[in-house]
Amino acid sequence: MLMFDLHCHCLFSDGELIPAELVRRLEVKNYNAVAITDHADSSNIDFIIPRIVKAAEDINRFSPVHLIPGIELTHVHPEMIAPLAAQARELGAKIVVCHGETIAEPVIPGTNRAAIEAGVDILAHPGLISPDDVQLASERGVRLEISGRKGHGLTNGHVASLAARYDALLVINSDGHAPGDFMTPEFARQVGIGAGISAVDVERIYENVWEWLKGLLSGPKS
Repeated sequence: MLMFDLHCHCLFSDGELIPAELVRRLEVKNYNAVAITDHADSSNIDFIIPRIVKAAEDINRFSPVHLIPGIELTHVHPEMIAPLAAQARELGAKIVVCHGETIAEPVIPGTNRAAIEAGVDILAHPGLISPDDVQLASERGVRLEISGRKGHGLTNGHVASLAARYDALLVINSDGHAPGDFMTPEFARQVGIGAGISAVDVERIYENVWEWLKGLLSGPKS
């Protein structure tokens, strides 16, 4: 059963674990891959990404779980999203996530649209995202997140429904910060089904994302 998480945090932002322990905990849950995407703005992006890149180089020599360097642009002004996304890629981030307009936090209106226009890879917990933004995400190939995190997951059904209407790409993530946040493969699928996605379509989400990930990984582990 395919399993990966493309949105989680280590102690380089507000997570509890160093990268090595985070990956080890996911080894025992039979994950294929994980992206560490710590919270960043212009103050710390150049600190976080090189360290995740270095950790990935070391950990991927030994672990069956492929660690992917990433970043989550968080609460930055919408005008800053595009330049910071470009900087993140220059620094070595293979997955750029943007912290979307979750109803659980006071995210600046317009963040969802700016992230999609900037071409981020994943728009995390996009809240009550508009139909126009979902349609644009579909056109641009930006994946919308179905979140396993308390609060952020309250609008999963809304996101899934609009994604189905506009054929937008989805990804299921934990937004994990602590050991207890990381989902088993079975629980992650329950999150998807709970959002109103059929079990068959949940598996299609995993298969589609895995095909994308294989293009990012050098020697992906199966």
